[in-house]
Amino acid sequence: MFRKLTNSELGRIGLEEYRKAEKAPLALVLDNVRSQHNIGSAFRTCDAFRVSKICLCGISSTPPTPEIHKAALGAEFSVDWEHFDSAMEAVGRLRDEGYVIVSVEQAENATQLPDFRPEKDRRYALVFGNEVKGVAQEVVDASDICLEIPQYGTKHSLNVSVSIGVVLWSIILNNFR
Repeated sequence: MFRKLTNSELGRIGLEEYRKAEKAPLALVLDNVRSQHNIGSAFRTCDAFRVSKICLCGISSTPPTPEIHKAALGAEFSVDWEHFDSAMEAVGRLRDEGYVIVSVEQAENATQLPDFRPEKDRRYALVFGNEVKGVAQEVVDASDICLEIPQYGTKHSLNVSVSIGVVLWSIILNNFR
């Protein structure tokens, strides 16, 4: 028999403890993500995996909004974020900070997610694109790595918030835990 755990039994840390906790050497870059629900979901997922920060770029909305909060459930207060006019601006800044730039996109010569092995002493910026157009080609061109999620059905892509969850779970599970 199984009994669901209560929130207090989960032993989650509080906001102040979270702010002081060690973060994964990962940043998320959202390249013109238009849905505020997808942005909120990205915040919540980044909180779950202790991602260092989110870069919201271009038309991507920024907190506070009711729509972001509805999906983030307060994670917009725990995860550091910054807005950039473009993903290229964010990528340039992150590269200057020593991040390896990784576009999550279907591209020639892309590394399949199960084959991706980050170096332990490096930081990685994971770029996720617009719900329709994906990651802008200029950002793909500026990337050090393209990472592809293997898919086996008839659809060409996953929802961006689902892709964020799949990629972060795989990288954290296989490399940083």
